Amino acid sequence: MSDSTAVLTGERAPALAMARRFRLGGGGAYFYLLPSLVFLALFTYYPIGFSAYLSLFRWNVLNPEKIFVGLENYLQLWREPLFWLVLRNNLFYALGTIPMTMALGLFLAVLVNQRLGAARSLYRVALFYPTMIPMVAAAMLWVWIFNPGIGLFNYYTAFLGIPRIEWLYDRHWALPAIIIMSIWKNFGYFMLIYLAALQGIPAELYEAASIEGAGAWRRFWRITFPLLTPATLFVFIVAIISSFQVFDQVFVMTQGGPADQTNVLTFYIYQHAFRFWDIGMGATLTTIFICLLLVLIMLIFRYAGRRVYYEAD
Repeated sequence: MSDSTAVLTGERAPALAMARRFRLGGGGAYFYLLPSLVFLALFTYYPIGFSAYLSLFRWNVLNPEKIFVGLENYLQLWREPLFWLVLRNNLFYALGTIPMTMALGLFLAVLVNQRLGAARSLYRVALFYPTMIPMVAAAMLWVWIFNPGIGLFNYYTAFLGIPRIEWLYDRHWALPAIIIMSIWKNFGYFMLIYLAALQGIPAELYEAASIEGAGAWRRFWRITFPLLTPATLFVFIVAIISSFQVFDQVFVMTQGGPADQTNVLTFYIYQHAFRFWDIGMGATLTTIFICLLLVLIMLIFRYAGRRVYYEAD
């Protein structure tokens, strides 16, 4: 009996038969994916589809009768100045948080990846600590920091001769205040992702570049930055999604005020669905919100995805 025959008739035969039965490309792969597909269908795809369906109706909880209006809810939003103000606020928040948070996360990741001795772990924990604080608790902390009377911001800026600023009560400063708080809260998470990516870059590349006479700045732009593009793409997508999901800090710090200058899409959806009980309009805003995110992410993958460098040659 040959070795191959012994293998097929021995103890490995059931395992090989199972592998053939559930080989990739057959029905077995879908069997393993089934639990995830069920959860996605129940808790992601069905709610999205149901929201799109409800957006075609005028339905208020106080009046349980659903009235089919087609695209009237969308046309009403198109004519609503507050909707465009909310969308502008959200875009301003995204432009204010995404570049700064990503740049700060990358800078600090490169910094704490250096040889800092025994203090390196302490620095990493200290920089990542804001990420571990619950968002509501962090927002309450920053409400006190931005307090116009006893807050730390005005206390220290007074030494520089800067007039006192009503941070959360001034229509020009309220949204920048939330942006500052969000950058402080989120940069540690991005730093951790970049740090993990940095530790996956082979040290031999830096040694070879040093031998060739490349300085630190040139090594960063020629080696580090290109090899961090997969992590940068991931961080960019996460940052965009997070910037459009901002809710807790707005709810705790400003309630969308003053004069709706900090009102954003998620808070606007909350107002319509759970304050005014206008489910139809809330579903319309939710559908617009999801479509906007999908379009942005598709554009990122189409254009920025081409610049991603996946391996070191």
